[in-house]
Order: sequence, then structure tokens, then C-alpha cells
Amino acid sequence: MNTIPTTFSETIPAYTAVGGKENRATTGLSAVILNRTGRYSRRAFFQELEKIGFDRIISIESSAERYDIEELSGQFPHVRFILPNREINLGEKINLAAIEAESPLFFVLWNDLKFISGGTAARMAERLSYQDEKSENKDKYKRLCTVPLILNSRYELLPTLTAPVTQRKRLKTILVEPKNEGLPTLYPHDGVGIYDRQRFINLCGFDTTLANTHWQLMDFGFRAWLWGEKISLSGQMKLSYDGQMPIVDSTVEESYRRFYLKNMMPIFRGEYARLPLFRFPGYMMKFKEGPIALWKEFSECRQWVKANRSRWCKDVRALISGWAKIAAADIVAPAENTVPYASTVAPAVVAAAAEPPHPAAEQAPVQEQEG
Repeated sequence: MNTIPTTFSETIPAYTAVGGKENRATTGLSAVILNRTGRYSRRAFFQELEKIGFDRIISIESSAERYDIEELSGQFPHVRFILPNREINLGEKINLAAIEAESPLFFVLWNDLKFISGGTAARMAERLSYQDEKSENKDKYKRLCTVPLILNSRYELLPTLTAPVTQRKRLKTILVEPKNEGLPTLYPHDGVGIYDRQRFINLCGFDTTLANTHWQLMDFGFRAWLWGEKISLSGQMKLSYDGQMPIVDSTVEESYRRFYLKNMMPIFRGEYARLPLFRFPGYMMKFKEGPIALWKEFSECRQWVKANRSRWCKDVRALISGWAKIAAADIVAPAENTVPYASTVAPAVVAAAAEPPHPAAEQAPVQEQEG
């Protein structure tokens, strides 16, 4: 298993950049396109993004040779094409975007998404900034990541918000319908959302050593919330998939083991976190791997936790037990006839167990209730 990255620069793969050297506008928001295979019109998408008025458009390409880059670069001089030297995972793509996006905000999109509503880039950036000049908040923007409403190709609202709950000492993530403005989510669904670039870099971005996309997103989300950041919904931004909603692979494998070690096992006491030695026997019993290899992973993670110990604001037990309160505090202007967040999630939530919860990959939408 590769070493846990300790600085953001360690997560950046080698790449070549073509075109897009100048910004088109100065709104503070750039667009990042992640490309899925399929017959999607690149020209139409670039034209749509240009009309919205993003500062810069960054297209993360595959490592396979593309024959239309030179032509597209001539037609769209404000689009920057990023060509990795090898095939890279989702986290590496978004980390690359953060390096190339010179704007303080960047909007990660897929090429099979289209805008339904949201306004101009300037308006989106404005909604995310603190308007009160007298505010004591040192940050210019409200949160690490803001996620949009996402619809399927039939324009049906998708349950894309993820909430952590515990059941019988096991951690589960449930999918919640995005009914209220400002609702929190554990991580950005499919990686889609507007990121605060500086906060993202300070968080060290995505851990690119996790090969599985699901556990990579889970790791990013848990680390963000445990370190005091927020990921929340803006119902004023609405997108829809042209094709099928991507299938989540939550297979329990090596990526899950690292996610568990980094996020589930540290304990927060007083003003810092630690990964105590008495956690190791339970870790060894759980994963049934060779003890030498497991001890090496555990020791490395202890050093990583120690190096970042003051960045923790809570541990996973406190995060899960307080999730409904986080949601209630962040909701603003609830939509008419919507279900209160606490009553929607509460049936699936039980008190935090005495032992650290065991993460499971199960996900199920929360059904709307009367009330």
C-alpha cells in the first residue's frame, strides 16, 4: 500500500496542458469537465459553459491519444485541455483541476451533465461569498464544497445527499433526497460540486492512493467534516444527467481498509486526535491480513494522524451522533411542504455505540414520510 500523502503536491500526477492560457472572465469561478466515454457533443458543452461565463474551462482528458484536441483548442481558446501521462482516478483528476484552476472557486462537472438552472458564473460565485464586509469570518467563501440538485434524464430528482448513521454498531451511509436548502452531505455525489480551491488544497485534496472511487469520496468527505469543513447543498443550482446515473462500486477491499484506518480509528480528546496502540489488535482481527503488513500500515497511519493531530475537530462517533444537529443548523429557507431533516433521518439513526462503528458499504434511499 502506498504512503498516505502529507502534502497536496504529492497527489499530482504528471500531465501536459494544451491551450487556455488566458482567463475569459473574472467571476472567481472556473469550470472543470471530467469526461466519460460516450457520444456527447463537446462543442455544444463548451459553448454552454462559455455562455454561463466561467473564468476558465478546464477539460481533463483521458491518457489515450485524442485527435480533436488541436482543432478544439483553436475553436475554444479559453478551454485548457489537460492530458495525463497515464490513466488516473477521480481524485487525481479533481486534484489536477485544483492546480490548473487559478480562480478561487472551481465547479467540477461531467460531460454527461447539463445545466437546468443556476444563473451565470458570477451569480453562482456571489451566492457562495460572504456579503457582509463587517463579518469576522476570515474566509471569503462559505464552505469547502457546495453541491447542486441533480436530476436523471427523465428530470426526476435524485437522492444524492449522503448521511452517516449507525445501526447495531455498524456505520452505514444512507442516501437522502435533497429537500431543503443548505442540507449537509457527507461527500459530493460523483465528485460534482463547487470547491473552494484554497480550502481544498489545505485539506490535501483527495487521497489518490485509494483506487476505489467510492472509498476515495468517503475518505475525502469524512476527513473534511472531521477537520471542521462543510459540504452542503445549494438548491439554486440544478443539473441533469443525459445518460444513466453512474453505478457505485463499494466493494470492501484495500481502499476500504485505508479509509477505515484513517477515519474510523483515530480518537479525538481535548484539542487533538491520536491513533492509540490499543486500536491495533482490533484492526488486525478485523482485516485478517498478515500481521507484519498490517502493523506497517497502522504505524504509518499513526504518524500521519500525529502530523495532523491539531486539525481534527471531532472524531467519527461525535460526527455521526451530531449529524442531525449539523443538518438542522445548516438548513436555510426550507422549501414549502418539505419534511424536516431530523424526522427524515431519525428512524435510521441509533445512539453511537461504545465501540467505534464498523463501516459497511450499504446505501439505501430514505423514503419520504408524512408529517
